[in-house]
Amino acid sequence: MQLEESLLIGLEWMFKLIISTLHESKLINYWVPSKARDFIMKKSMFSITVGANDFLNNYLLPVLSIGARVSQSPDAFVDDMINHFRAQLTRLYQLDARKFVIGNVGPIGCIPYQKTINQLNQDQCVDLPNKLALQYNARLKDLLAELNDNLPGSTFVLANVYDMVLELIKNYQKYGWCFIFFIINGGLIVLDKKFENVLFYYAGFTTSSRACCGNGGQFAGIIPCGPTSSMCSDRTKHVFWDPYHPSEAANVILAKQLIDGDTRYISPMNLRQLRDH
Repeated sequence: MQLEESLLIGLEWMFKLIISTLHESKLINYWVPSKARDFIMKKSMFSITVGANDFLNNYLLPVLSIGARVSQSPDAFVDDMINHFRAQLTRLYQLDARKFVIGNVGPIGCIPYQKTINQLNQDQCVDLPNKLALQYNARLKDLLAELNDNLPGSTFVLANVYDMVLELIKNYQKYGWCFIFFIINGGLIVLDKKFENVLFYYAGFTTSSRACCGNGGQFAGIIPCGPTSSMCSDRTKHVFWDPYHPSEAANVILAKQLIDGDTRYISPMNLRQLRDH
C-alpha cells in the first residue's frame, strides 16, 4: 500500500463521516450555510492521530524493523506524510473545523509486536521505529505551529502521545488502577478515587512488554488478538491490550493527561481549556 492510500483513505472516510453525521442529525444541511452549522463545526473538537500504521504497516514492511528500507529514505517518507497531512488538515479547516487535537506517533519500537519480531528482552525497544516516530513528531510539531499561524481562528493542539506512552512503559509499576474500599453498614463498597480515613488498594501494572490478548513469541506479540487468542488473567495489569494498542487501564491514564495535563503532554492547552477557548 502506498502512503497516499494508507494515509488518505482514513482521512477521506473521516470527511464523509462528518458530513453524513450532520445530515443524519436532521438539524442542519451541511451544504447550506447556517448559524447551527457554524456553531457545531467551530465549537466541536476534531481529534486526529495518524502515522503509526503508515510506519508499521507500510514503511517498515516487509523487512524486520532493524532493517533499512532502500526504496525511499526516511526523510522523503516523512516529507510525504507531512505534506499530505497539511493538505488534509487545511481541507478540514475549509469545512469550518476550528479546534483540532492532533496526536503524534507513540514509541512504536516498544510495542509487543516489535519486541517480539526482533527478539528483544522486556527492557529493550527497537531503534529504527522509534527514530522514525521522533523524526515525524518533530516535523508534526512544526506543521501545527505553521497552521496555527496561517489559518485564522484555528487552534491546533498537540497531544504528545510519544512521551506519555513511553513514561508508562518505562515506569509501569507506578501506574494502574486504584481501588478504594470502605464499609457502610457492613457492606463493602468499591470506589475509584481516594477518600480520607478509608482503606485503599493500589493494583499497579505488572508488565509493559507482554500483550494481554495475542499469541506468538515471548510477549504474545505476533498474532493479533482474536477469538482463539490466549488471554491474560487480569487486563488491568497490562499496559498493552494486544500487540499494538494500549489497554483500557493505560488509556484511562492517557486520557486524564489529555484532559487536564500540563504542556509536557498536551500543548499549548489541554482539552478542558480547549473546550472553553
